[in-house]
Amino acid sequence: MRTPIIIGNWKLNNTIAEGLALATEIKNRVAATRHVDVAIAPVFTSIAPIAQRLADSSVSVAGQNCYWESSGAWTGEVSPQLLHDAGARYCIVGHSERRQYYGDTNVDVGRKAFAIIDATLTAIICVGETHAERTNNQTNDIIQKQIDGAFSAISSQQLTHVVVAYEPVWAIGTGNTATPDQAQTTIASIRTILSKRYGSPQADTLRIQYGGSVSPKNALDILSKPDIDGALVGGASLKADSFVEIVKAATLTVAATPMVR
Repeated sequence: MRTPIIIGNWKLNNTIAEGLALATEIKNRVAATRHVDVAIAPVFTSIAPIAQRLADSSVSVAGQNCYWESSGAWTGEVSPQLLHDAGARYCIVGHSERRQYYGDTNVDVGRKAFAIIDATLTAIICVGETHAERTNNQTNDIIQKQIDGAFSAISSQQLTHVVVAYEPVWAIGTGNTATPDQAQTTIASIRTILSKRYGSPQADTLRIQYGGSVSPKNALDILSKPDIDGALVGGASLKADSFVEIVKAATLTVAATPMVR
């Protein structure tokens, strides 16, 4: 059984005070949640105080990005070791916004992912295609290349410290969510790609999320699909009501399939 994981990516939003207030409300409202992992990814300046606020809860903290070097003359960068020191448990890498606006390559993503795991964090590795690539039937080829880069230095033993997030670029922040069947088909393909790389038993236990305009309205339909193990939530994670509803949807999928997903 793969435990669903719901992560809220706050992106460039919320002051420390605002983040603490939102994190506290989420903490209180998901306190009784079982069999679903929950995490939030605030801005770097809020990680330490929010991690302290959540220390006695079931909600974890994630970094939104990192650099692959642990220290040195890298002005403006944050290492996985520093994220760990601040209280983070996860770190997102390869998000389409990082690839599009900051030039993160597949090789860069692989270096960051290995560094995250080496710092005893769990890497949330994002993959996904653009609208043009999907229209041209290139989705699998693009994701294959992204996985080849991201997993280049990751061993099968390290897969327990990896979560994959499938985020079609055309669905992020646009309201144009992939249909549940589209998401399931692509995520099943991702699992097949990883199975060829590591073997079926390892790929079958790896968690793969969906991300891209996830909301309380579509969460249950998406999360009910057999290969989808959670959601990387953007805009809907900035309000406790909507984020908690998505967490509740994940708990319903666990209740519906108690033995095998």
